[in-house]
Amino acid sequence: MVSEVELKTAPEIIVTEEHKVACDGGGGALGHPIVFYEMGDDGYVTCKYCDRLFILKGSAHDPDMQT
Repeated sequence: MVSEVELKTAPEIIVTEEHKVACDGGGGALGHPIVFYEMGDDGYVTCKYCDRLFILKGSAHDPDMQT
């Protein structure tokens, strides 16, 4: 489960319909090497370089699905 701390401290939250995501940190030359992540059954993954939070749309972690 995505913790409240992760949700509040993530520099960016990206909601996606894809289970596989790629992150390069954004910012062109100021980014980081491109890395690929698989969300698996968790429905979310955090980039180990820049802490971007990728959330699967419609999952229990999707901010739009919260009550």
